[in-house]
Amino acid sequence: MEVPIFGIIMVMVVSLGAFVMFVFLRKFQNTERMSMIEKGVSPELFNIRKQPNTSPSLRVSLLFIGAGLGLIMGYFLDKAFDMEEVAYFSMLFIFGGLGLGAAYLIEEKKSDQGK
Repeated sequence: MEVPIFGIIMVMVVSLGAFVMFVFLRKFQNTERMSMIEKGVSPELFNIRKQPNTSPSLRVSLLFIGAGLGLIMGYFLDKAFDMEEVAYFSMLFIFGGLGLGAAYLIEEKKSDQGK
């Protein structure tokens, strides 16, 4: 099979698979709710609202700051120890993860102060 035809078929299969998965998830969710209602569970249980995400911009900004610091640190490691791509990828993931961890700690501190 030629590569362009394979690419087109893969896009169609993935799109169809995502649609079928969405339909079946909704069907099973509805079936579960109907069986709970039949057993006498209160329908108000379905209206549980999660707390709104307090600050997605904080999380994204700290991720990008960490990624930027990771790239700078990777550059210095590459120049100092001639590590090539290993330094960039490892520092990018380490400092990006540290940025996400800092965002988590800040959000937890905010939620504790709000209670």
